[in-house]
Amino acid sequence: MHERERHRIILSAVQEKPVVTIQDISELTEASEATIRRDIAALHVQGKIRRVRGGAESIHPPQLGNLAGRPFRVSEGVNIDKKRAIARKAAELCGPGDAIIINGGTTTFQLVHYISAYRLQVMTNSFAIAEHLVKHSKNTVTVPGGAIYREQSLILSPFDNDTTRNFYARRMFVGAQGVGPLGIMEADALVIQSEQKLMRQADELVVMVDSSKFRQRSSLILCPLEQVTTIITDDSVSAETVRMIEDAGVSLIIASVTAQAEREDSPSVA
Repeated sequence: MHERERHRIILSAVQEKPVVTIQDISELTEASEATIRRDIAALHVQGKIRRVRGGAESIHPPQLGNLAGRPFRVSEGVNIDKKRAIARKAAELCGPGDAIIINGGTTTFQLVHYISAYRLQVMTNSFAIAEHLVKHSKNTVTVPGGAIYREQSLILSPFDNDTTRNFYARRMFVGAQGVGPLGIMEADALVIQSEQKLMRQADELVVMVDSSKFRQRSSLILCPLEQVTTIITDDSVSAETVRMIEDAGVSLIIASVTAQAEREDSPSVA
């Protein structure tokens, strides 16, 4: 990852948390802690952040009331090649005219590039996904009622009467903060409440996660692994993880990142 991209991620991260640690940024950017220390020092000198022991903080503290988890703009460029490969495989599960639900997230967002000509019936709680599909596709788009959380680009409501229960889908596509033997994990209770309402409206649950998510954990369980129909991940997934998925009776689709990279010049990718 280039220096400019690392700096963008650091600046976004400190707007979401009062203090972000060197270890957090290192995991986000997949750069060494020594490199992140130099980045923080450079941004500190430029007056863009304030360097603190073990990390950095914003010059202007973030507002309260944000959801837990990384903001959309922070995560969007992380493992982008893997996310695109996963999204291409996910799109292959869709047929013209299908009704699907796409939960908000940076991996699920990549689906928009591969379903633009499908004429699907799409419900999504992602403002970013809805906006892109309305502008650049022939799909019919439905969104639930609720407040827009700008940082995560999500539309969420704590109420049941948000139009969700009036939509039926063959499949729901979701991302996750982490995946482990206990199930699919998320970081925020309101996000889980929204996802569980959407899950009740679909026959199948398809989880789209890059291989790094099997090494990550979060404090909240969205659903047990056995409730998932299919997991789509990239070809860096470990043999141990493959066994865990198969033992749970979940279908596994592995996307080749190398094959995806060879298609990147294709005009079909927006």
